[in-house]
Amino acid sequence: MAAARPMTRTYLDYNATSPIRPEARAAVIVAMDATGNPSSVHAEGRYARRTVEDARAEVARLAGVPARCVTFVSGGTEAVNAALDPRFGLGQREPPLDRLILSAGEHACALQGRRFPASAVEIAPLRGDGRVDLDWLSEACRRPGRPLLALQGANNETGVIQPVAEASAIVHAAGGFVFCDAVQMPGRAVFSLGALGADALALSAHKLGGPKGSGALVAARPGLSLGEPLIRGGGQERGARAGTESVASIAGFGAAARIAAAGAVEEAARLGALRDRLAECVRDAAPDAVVFGAEAPRLPNTLCFAVPEVEAATLMIALDLAGVAVSSGSACTSGKVTPSHVLAAMGVEPVLARGAIRVSLGWASAERDVERFAEAFSAAIGRMRARRTRAAV
Repeated sequence: MAAARPMTRTYLDYNATSPIRPEARAAVIVAMDATGNPSSVHAEGRYARRTVEDARAEVARLAGVPARCVTFVSGGTEAVNAALDPRFGLGQREPPLDRLILSAGEHACALQGRRFPASAVEIAPLRGDGRVDLDWLSEACRRPGRPLLALQGANNETGVIQPVAEASAIVHAAGGFVFCDAVQMPGRAVFSLGALGADALALSAHKLGGPKGSGALVAARPGLSLGEPLIRGGGQERGARAGTESVASIAGFGAAARIAAAGAVEEAARLGALRDRLAECVRDAAPDAVVFGAEAPRLPNTLCFAVPEVEAATLMIALDLAGVAVSSGSACTSGKVTPSHVLAAMGVEPVLARGAIRVSLGWASAERDVERFAEAFSAAIGRMRARRTRAAV
């Protein structure tokens, strides 16, 4: 008996992780075949060091900073955990920061990974469109104490782009600092650390087509303190992060960063057109669908929506069985049964939030993926509504 042909899969969950780019995979393989610790002084070590420094230059170019401003870490979570420290931005003789302000929509790595005492943490509310409330932030910055603000560049669930530059101006006027979780932006939006106005940001290789297990903590200017080192030991990464560098992962990160930086404008336009077509498909099959964050600027690759009376888990399973991979929110929290904290902060009713589906595109997405999603989504919604109609009779 002939084996059944494998189902063609349609991957639409780039905000969770991107498929690795061929160029990044090739860079990883070359680096894995090379011997040498990048801290060693012999020829093999110098080759490994050159690989790391070439990648550092590419990541720095992506962020718009000098190469010495880039510290390699294991990923976005480590970068955020390391930066949210009371010593962020300060000299040795300065007193620690008094307050940490987190937007209500921050990723769990910021909400749970900060190194400030709980008594020093404040939560900045979101408006209904998903953007941070700048009036609240202005008022908060008038209160005593020097703050550190943690604000995403773009939300991983809704794609809403935060007003980081405006928020940075407010916080800097109060003598504070701003850290931006920007892991969702490269390869999807045109950005730079200078344009954001933040003092530092986090990047993650696997969000932009690099390998998992590599990220960067990027400072806006040389010499800026990024807090006490989270991992101590040797003097790697100029003393900011101990441990032998993951040369292969870093090499892949550099390759992916180079491509993301080169075609940012064109890619944003291409993804935006595909995202808008996805939204049309959703409205065609479910005219009552609600798109979250639609009133705010959003990443061109992200569509987060809910269909009233349709549970996200049920719809996700139906789409998966049809060969379409989507998400119900952050891949780090989607296993929980509670509604998204991001949508809750936006004032979305829990019954609607429980139906939230996130569709996210990326470098390998094409029109055929939109067509396959439209077919699977329309069929799934049709079946669900037919069952509901029969049950009501």
